[in-house]
Parts: sequence; C-alpha cells; structure tokens
Amino acid sequence: MNTAQGRLDYGPPAGVIDIGSNSVRLVVYEGLTRSPTPIFNEKVLAGLGREVQTKGLLTEEAVDKALAALRRFRALCDRLDVAPLWAIATAACRDAKNGRAFVAEAERICRTEITILSGKREAELSALGVVSGFHKPDGIVGDLGGGSLELTEVHGHRIRPGVTLPLGGLALQDISSKSIKKAEKIVRSELADAPLLEGGKGRTFYAIGGTWRALARLHMWQTGYPLHVMHGYTMSETEAFDFSSLVHRVDPETLSRIEVVTDARRPLLAYAAVVLENLVRLARPKQVVFSALGVREGLLYSMLDPKVREQDALLAAARELNVLRSRSPAHGTELIEWTDRFMASSGLDESAEERRLRHAACLLADIGWRAHPDYRGEQSVNIIANAAFVSVDHPGRTFIALAVFFRHVGLVDEELSPRLRELASARLLDRARVLGAALRVAYLVSASATGVLPKTPMVVERGRLVLHLGGAFKTLAGERVFVRLRQLARLIGREPVMETEEGGRTTDDG
Repeated sequence: MNTAQGRLDYGPPAGVIDIGSNSVRLVVYEGLTRSPTPIFNEKVLAGLGREVQTKGLLTEEAVDKALAALRRFRALCDRLDVAPLWAIATAACRDAKNGRAFVAEAERICRTEITILSGKREAELSALGVVSGFHKPDGIVGDLGGGSLELTEVHGHRIRPGVTLPLGGLALQDISSKSIKKAEKIVRSELADAPLLEGGKGRTFYAIGGTWRALARLHMWQTGYPLHVMHGYTMSETEAFDFSSLVHRVDPETLSRIEVVTDARRPLLAYAAVVLENLVRLARPKQVVFSALGVREGLLYSMLDPKVREQDALLAAARELNVLRSRSPAHGTELIEWTDRFMASSGLDESAEERRLRHAACLLADIGWRAHPDYRGEQSVNIIANAAFVSVDHPGRTFIALAVFFRHVGLVDEELSPRLRELASARLLDRARVLGAALRVAYLVSASATGVLPKTPMVVERGRLVLHLGGAFKTLAGERVFVRLRQLARLIGREPVMETEEGGRTTDDG
C-alpha cells in the first residue's frame, strides 16, 4: 500500500513558493482545505532585499542563493507530485531594478508563473491569512517582512484596503546604515502617515512575519510560558511595548535566552522591535497577537470555494484529526449531539465560543486511544496543546486539552502542569471538568460504538440528571456507569438517576 494511512486523501498536495525580501520558502500542504496542514516546509534566508533601498538592485550573492534554493524546491515538488503549485514574490522583487529579470529566471527554474504582488495585494493576502486563522478577527493586521510592512484593518471577513511601507527589517537596516537611532526616526515618520492606525485603539494588533515571531519566541522562553505554540501567542499592550522597547535598546546578544533566536534573525530583532514599539504607541491596541499564518495561507484561503471559506477552521482541523486517530470518527459527531442535549437541559449557561470549544473536544476525545491506558490523558494533552490548530486562542486549546485529559484520567489534576492549568480561567477549568465527566459517562455506555448515544440520552429532568438506558440498551447499565454519572451529577448539583426501563431506575437511594 503506497498511500500513507496518516494522510487524508485530498488528491495531490498543493504548494506555495514564497520569494520574500529576506527568505525564500517552499511550503507543501496536504491539500487545499479550510485548515491546510503542511507536509513539508523549508526556508532559505537569501536576503534578496538587503541593498534594494540604497542601491536599487538585488545583489548577485543573494540572487545566486535564492536561485539555488528554487532549484531544490522545484526538485522537491517533482518528487512530491505537487499540483497545483503557486509562486509569489514580494517587496524586493517589485522594487529592485533587476527584480523582473530575476523573476524571469526563477520562473524558468520553477516551471511555473511567479506573481509579483503589489503592496496592496500583499496587504490583502496578509489580512486574508488572519481571517483564515482567527475566529472572528477584529483589529489591525501588520505583516513585517524583510522589505516592507503591510498594514490592513480586518473585522470578521471584511477587509479594508491596506497600505505598504518600506519598514521591513532589511530595508530599515539598509536605509539607516545600520543605525537604530536613524531607523527609529524613519519608523516614526512613516507611521505618522498611516491613518488606519487610529482605528486600532482597544482592538487586537495581529503581528505577522518571521522576525516578529522570533521576538515573541524570545519573550515566550524568557517568561517560561507553558506552550511553545506561536500562533495565537498574546502579549498585552504594556507587555508588547515594554519588551520591544527593551530589545531595541540593548545588544541582542546580552538578552536572556537569545539562543532560541537563530543567528540569522538576531541582527534584525532590534529593527522589528522598533517597528512594533511604535505601532503599539500609535495604535494603542488592547493586545498584540502573533500569527503563524500570513500571505501564503491568505493566498490558499482566497482559492477556496466560498462555502468552504465559511467553515470553522478549528472544527475542520478537529474533524480531520478525528478521522485519522479515533476508533470511530462518527462517534465524535454523535458526542457533539449527545452533549448538546445535556447542556441544553443542564441549566448551565454556555457562550457560542464555549460551545464550539466543546464540539472540538468531542471530536478529539478519542485520539489517544492507542496509547497505554496510563498515558492516554497525558498524550492527548500533548497532542492537543501543541497541535497546529488555528482559530483557537491558547486558553481555548487548553480547555479542549483539559476536557480530554479529564475524560481519560478522572477529575483529578495532580498530574497536570500547574502553568498549563493557569492558561484557563476558573470558569473554563470548571467547564472542562464537567465536559470530561460527561465524556466519561458516554464512553463507558457506548464503548465508542456508533448508534448507541443517539438512543441513550443523558438530560436534566425535574432537577435530576437522568441517563436513559431503556429498551435494547438496558443491559448496558452497571455500577461503574452509575458511579461516573454520580460524579458528573455532583459537579452540576443534581441527583443522579439511571433509568433502565419503565419503573426501573438506579439512584443514590438504591
């Protein structure tokens, strides 16, 4: 069998070659889907934009390095049977006098058309990347590359026309003659003419770009953050301002944990910090959220059917992992409907966001079943907490991980990392226990077999938590089932009742 069973059948993989001002990158995705999963990702820091602002040309060294990378990327695409393959180029290629000649040679090597994005189109695709990767985004998108900074405003699926400014890390390093003080004056001058920043107050600033992610990674390691997932990593306005101010004023090599930033990125950290510091000062956002998705993902998102674009990316990814790892994928869907009935009757209030998180947890509740029973909870937490999910913030992914953890190990949390538990509010932690307890009942009743849960509802009736096991399902009743039902009942302050047939029931009174 040649088809890997760990892959979903979306046909040939789709690829994007992104020729940026600093890096040249190939990303190959499993398919063109609402939540595309990379199966290969490689970048080469060619530095095409290193001298474009002052000399107007791509250097020969940078061109040679980029073309060599593209030859390798084309060979990899051939081996992987990539189709379709899109290729884009950004600021360095559109600004350099020899940019089009370079692109012509790159097209010959890649054997595909390369689109040189305008600044406005690059800004639009960056914003679409945020739309594809965040649930109901609202704020300002900033994409900091090597040659330029693109700024756009987003509200849900609505995107305002953006602007592009020559504030990329390499561009700033070039035009300031490597002077941070000169770079700061340039940044202040350019940003003063960006009126869309006025709409950022009290909203979210979405930060895209490799050097900004390196800045966030440094902050993450310095603070001992419990997750190492970059997408959705959040700093408050004050944290972002203070940390970027610190980084741009000191020698990066003296910073604690600087080793988590690659040598090639370190010279650009201060320039990225200058830009972020001044953006936060002017826009006054509530928070800065770092995005792992940008132009490439925005391009893929733009290629989707409109109905597919409307799908929830978190639930789409959860369904895929459910198919790949669960004993019975259809059982996950039945769990959603079973817990919907329970929650609707329980009297517990649930927001729309909490509901979608619960649905994701139902789809992921059985992904650890192949592990040893003693480690299913731990393994599930590790997978969910660190999965490449989008459209979920870090507290949300923590809730999902905790609910599945409690489903496996019971309602105790001594084995959990205290730092991980801190990412969830007291309310989310309580709801994770309730959902985990409900899942423990469901799996003991159904044994993950489909067709059972739709006919064995668990609902709150007349102040009691009642599990209905009538008809052909009455023989599924047992002491262990009732013990788990009682655990859940205690969490929600109800009396547990297990009804097996007309007149036959189990309660705490016997």
